[in-house]
Amino acid sequence: MLEAAGFEVVLPNQDLCCGRPVYEYGMLETGRRLLRQTIDALRPHIIAGTPIVGLEPSCVSVFRDELPNLFAGDPEAERLSRQVFTFAEFLRDHAPDLELRRLTAKALVQGHCQQRAIMGLGADEQLLNRLGIDYELLDSGCCGMAGAFGYEQGPRYEVSRTLGERVLLPAVRAASADTLIVADGFSCREQIRQGTGRRAVHLAEVVRSALG
Repeated sequence: MLEAAGFEVVLPNQDLCCGRPVYEYGMLETGRRLLRQTIDALRPHIIAGTPIVGLEPSCVSVFRDELPNLFAGDPEAERLSRQVFTFAEFLRDHAPDLELRRLTAKALVQGHCQQRAIMGLGADEQLLNRLGIDYELLDSGCCGMAGAFGYEQGPRYEVSRTLGERVLLPAVRAASADTLIVADGFSCREQIRQGTGRRAVHLAEVVRSALG
């Protein structure tokens, strides 16, 4: 989608991790090591000021919030934090004149909880408005999956399903078959798939269909 919009897309030539999967379990040093690997691998792009697009909100929130705290005073970490954008933020700031076909569609939107807390959903809402989509931003809070939390047997699984059943899953089940279910977070999409059988899409997929 970004290439169709006229951008050159460069993917890292090695597997990189923001560290969230490990430091959420208290493994801070392992998380720092993974983030240091990411900084080292992205150094040429950091120096060049290249915008870095993160498709997973939980990863973007790491770079915007935890990274500057874990590497306080590190100029490369601070620059990387400023250069990372969500997909919607990137289009807002770097492609404001991108021509998008208006879509006659309805959508339910599940905002990722870490995105709500750290980056906000303003750019996503602006993009949905540009597309002309009739959307409802669910007041659902956390989807309940919360990374690996909802995959674990026992009480965590039960808490996960209880959170999902509070707002999100009933709303998805009640939505018509032609209503788009939009969720940028992988955990949110998995909770929706496993709890309702519906396939949620990333906002980038919606925009791709509007490029004509």
